[in-house]
Amino acid sequence: MAKDRPASKSDPAPAAPAPAATTAAPDPDKIPFVGDITRFLTDEAPSAIRTAIEKAGRKDILAKSYPYDREMSDKDYEAQMEGLQVEMVKMMYDLRTTGKRLVVLFEGRDAAGKGGAIERMRENLNPRSAYIVALAKPTDREAGQWYFQRYIDQLPAKGEIALFDRSWYNRGVVEKVFGFCTDDQRKLFFRQLPDFEKMIVDEGIILVKLWLDVGRAEQLRRFLDREGDPLKQWKLSWIDVEGLKKWDAYTDAITETLAKSHSKDAPWTVIRADDKNRARIAALQTVLRAVDYRRKDKQAIGKPDDKICGGPEILKD
Repeated sequence: MAKDRPASKSDPAPAAPAPAATTAAPDPDKIPFVGDITRFLTDEAPSAIRTAIEKAGRKDILAKSYPYDREMSDKDYEAQMEGLQVEMVKMMYDLRTTGKRLVVLFEGRDAAGKGGAIERMRENLNPRSAYIVALAKPTDREAGQWYFQRYIDQLPAKGEIALFDRSWYNRGVVEKVFGFCTDDQRKLFFRQLPDFEKMIVDEGIILVKLWLDVGRAEQLRRFLDREGDPLKQWKLSWIDVEGLKKWDAYTDAITETLAKSHSKDAPWTVIRADDKNRARIAALQTVLRAVDYRRKDKQAIGKPDDKICGGPEILKD
C-alpha cells in the first residue's frame, strides 16, 4: 500500500522578510495585502497594462502575442477534458500495478495557473498515490542541509505520482529575484542540477517539467480577481505584491534558468497559460504522452497545441 502523504502543504514560495515596523497598530479586520493590488494597478502599472485590463471582456486574451483572441469555450474544454481524465485514471492504475514512479514539476510565474492545473490532473486520482508537494520555508535544520535534500524526501515510491507545486527551481528564479540566496549558492545550484536530475531519471523515475507562463496584463488581472474574491484572498502574499514590481527581473531569471536547465535528460515543456483551459489540456496531454501505460488511447490524448506548447524557445515568439 502506498505511504499516506498529506495532499498539500503551505505556501511553497520562500518566506518574505517582515515588513518594516510602523507606528500605526495593525487593523485586525484587514486581510493582509487586500487593496495593494488595486493600488499597484492605479499607481504603478504601465498605462498599456491598465488600458488592456479595463477594456477587455472576461473571455478576452490580453497578450497581443498570444495566438488566440478568446479563451476556449467551457463546452469544448469539458468535452476534451473528459477523455483526458479517463486516460489519467488508466495511467494511474498502470503505475500502481507496475510500480512505475512519476514526478511532475509545475513551475512558472505567479498566477500562471499551476494550482488549477495540478487539481485537474489529480481530480480523479487517489490522493494517497498522487500527492501534491508544496514545501514551506525551510526550517533552520533544512536550511543547513544540502539544498536538494528536502526535495529528495518527497520523491515517489513505487506506484506513486508526486506533483510539485514549485520545486527546487525556487533557487533559480524566486530566490534570485528577491535575494533569498547568494550568487555563489545559485551558481552551485546550476552546477549540481544536471547531475541531480540525471540521477532521478537514471533511477527510473519519469520526470516531467512543466513551465506555465502568463502575460503581464493577465497576471495582474488574476491578482485583481483574487483581491476581490473573499474565497481567494488567502492566496495573496507579500511575494505576489512585490513581484508585480519585478517583472523584468523575473524575466531575466526565468530566461537564464530555462537555458541552463533544459536538457536531453530533463527537458522543459513550456505552456503559454494566458488561457487556463488550453493550458490545463496541454499539461495533461504532456504528462500522458510521457508515460507508457496499458490501453493507452493516443487518439483520446491528442497532441498538445504547438501554438501554445513547446520548448523554451516558444517564449521568444
